[in-house]
Amino acid sequence: MVSSYTVVIIMLIKKIFHNQLSAKWQHHIWYFLFLGLMLPFIPSNWIDIGEKFTFTFFNWNSGNRSSIGSSISETAPLQTQENWIQDFTVSVNQSTSGILNTVIGIIWISGICLFSILTLIAWFNLRKIKQSISEVEHEEYWRIFEQSKQKLNISKRLIIGESPLIKSPMTFGIFKTYIVLPTHFDEYLSKEDINHIFLHELNHYKYNDIVSNYGIVFFQIIYWFNPLIWFAFREMKLDREIACDMAVLKSIESDNYSAYGKTILRFIDFSSKLKRFSLENQLNGSKKQITKRIRKIAAFQSETKQLQRKSITIFLLVGIIIMGQIPFISAMAVDHNKYQFNSNKAEYVNLDEHFKGYDGSFVLYNTRSNQYEIHNKDLSTTRISPDSTYKIYSALIALESNVISPSDSYKEWDGTEHPYEAWNNNQDLSTAMTNSVNWYFQEIDKNVGIDTIHSYVKQINYGNQDLSGGIEQYWLESSLRISPVEQVQLLNAFYTNQFGFNQQNIETVKSVMKLEEKNGSILFGKTGTGTINGKDISGWFIGFVETTDNTYIYATNIQSEANSNGSTAAEITLAILNDLGIY
Repeated sequence: MVSSYTVVIIMLIKKIFHNQLSAKWQHHIWYFLFLGLMLPFIPSNWIDIGEKFTFTFFNWNSGNRSSIGSSISETAPLQTQENWIQDFTVSVNQSTSGILNTVIGIIWISGICLFSILTLIAWFNLRKIKQSISEVEHEEYWRIFEQSKQKLNISKRLIIGESPLIKSPMTFGIFKTYIVLPTHFDEYLSKEDINHIFLHELNHYKYNDIVSNYGIVFFQIIYWFNPLIWFAFREMKLDREIACDMAVLKSIESDNYSAYGKTILRFIDFSSKLKRFSLENQLNGSKKQITKRIRKIAAFQSETKQLQRKSITIFLLVGIIIMGQIPFISAMAVDHNKYQFNSNKAEYVNLDEHFKGYDGSFVLYNTRSNQYEIHNKDLSTTRISPDSTYKIYSALIALESNVISPSDSYKEWDGTEHPYEAWNNNQDLSTAMTNSVNWYFQEIDKNVGIDTIHSYVKQINYGNQDLSGGIEQYWLESSLRISPVEQVQLLNAFYTNQFGFNQQNIETVKSVMKLEEKNGSILFGKTGTGTINGKDISGWFIGFVETTDNTYIYATNIQSEANSNGSTAAEITLAILNDLGIY
């Protein structure tokens, strides 16, 4: 998208301001194409302004209260939480988008490999030409060459030679530059022709066209799938040759313009199909390109200062437009599946003995010391689906929106058979949280409304804040994602009510999160299991422990291909908390 936009902008401006651009600046504008093609590959943290350009609009409409029935005690009896370590989850079908992305990625990489091979072949052919070169021995041609260098203020030693493997003059080599003519060129070229050829090839060297050739080939390989890029580079090469022709005309007498044009025409019969992966600059080109070049030569006029000023102004205009893409590229490039955690109060620990067979992360926050302990730094900041752990906030949002209340949270079962017997009953918030009843939370979400939910998710800064998966699915291995570190930070904000919600609502949710008590410490928590195509691929256990003198907030996530679930995450968490002497 970025590459196509850049090509279209350059082509459009070149067409609109064609008469206000000199040949040199017509070519120079194409260098912005290189910049545009590099922008998507610049690390997002270098131009990390994307989130400043991300706008979301929400409706703060409160939902209608629509429940009657039993009440929830703020000190719910612990025996109602007997199912907390069991897994209540449903499988979701995996989207084909992941498979499609993989296929597209394979096709793209395969194309890169293919065109890299073609480039390698071109490099070997160039190497053969280099090996076949014999230096020009005629002193008269060396004298013409040195005079041409002096005229263009070039002091570096360059090699001129002839090769039986070429039919048209060419220049190649960055560190050791060769200007090569066809073998026996002196039999059909006059000294005037040779002077014109040297001036043309030396101008390529002077303006670093050899380097730009490598840039063209590199981006052709990366963007091989985009026909606009191929078209743009063909036009760039033509503009480069025209700019080089105009530079030559500036350095010779006006009565020699016609002779220079005839020099180019001498090689038109040798023009073959345009090479797509050319690592060298050649004097010739396709017949269509040479026709355009001859017309430009015939219409040549000296560049005025006014034209120079106009050209520079238009060049800067193109630069501003191309650079104007940066905020939007940054917005697209922001990795919403990674949380930027920069706390200097984090201690990273190794708890591998607890996570055998799993890729897992554990985050613990000591509220008294304001200190984190983190196992698996990378996974702790990787955003994944919250699954049933989100029900904590689904309940809170429903309470804040008056869809349910601490004394009135009853929902009738509609008779639909669910995979767990505990789900096939009327529910209140306590039983729904204990048995992780999906239909209950999906129903209160519908009553709240997606816009209101979105506004609350934004307010509490919940993970990537993406609800595009739909009202029934967004938290179930879908669009909404959150990292273990964010789970802990959000739980801390919830526990201390940093968002200024109704304190009774906070206490109500805490009460239904209460799991068990021992030795004066109370464990609060919620499990979550992500199941795709019948396989448990992600397990969560998040919550907090209240001790006599402190509160510890924790989040554990485990991942594997088939056997990661919330109950296993809970068992791992309890083992770690026990080892740490917390619970």
